[in-house]
Amino acid sequence: MAHVSKPLTGARSSLSWLAPLLVIVLVVGVWWLASRDDSTGSTGSPGAQATATTGPSGTAYPSNTPDSGLDTIAESKLPKEAKATLALIRAGGPYKYDQDDKTFQNREGILPSQKKGYYREYTVVTPGSGDRGARRIIGGRDGDRYWTDDHYDSFRQIQEGQ
Repeated sequence: MAHVSKPLTGARSSLSWLAPLLVIVLVVGVWWLASRDDSTGSTGSPGAQATATTGPSGTAYPSNTPDSGLDTIAESKLPKEAKATLALIRAGGPYKYDQDDKTFQNREGILPSQKKGYYREYTVVTPGSGDRGARRIIGGRDGDRYWTDDHYDSFRQIQEGQ
């Protein structure tokens, strides 16, 4: 006697929810990647991608960062607290203040114009200040970093490793 198999209608109907779920996951994934590119992807000028140069102590410093046209300051000329903040940025934290490693809006328009999310803000401790003080390092996604000691009234581009 030949064995006749039953159609898998029960199995198909129990998996009918899988196709819409996969579509939803795919749409959310594409949306997330697109929004991530807007807030964390590269927006610098062509050829301005960051590469690493190794300094005398073995520390990797960004090179070939975008030229902002602003005055510069050698890392060695920064206050010790700014050097400590640069070390924290290179290490990825941890940061003392909740506002650190958050988007810097560039509302003053002094830094080169970039898409929202390009710049990140980091506090540089000001000895004797009862709050965060006026000193900051602003980091660009392409490795460009800027120093302000007057709460965004002026900036100088940091020449790291110098």
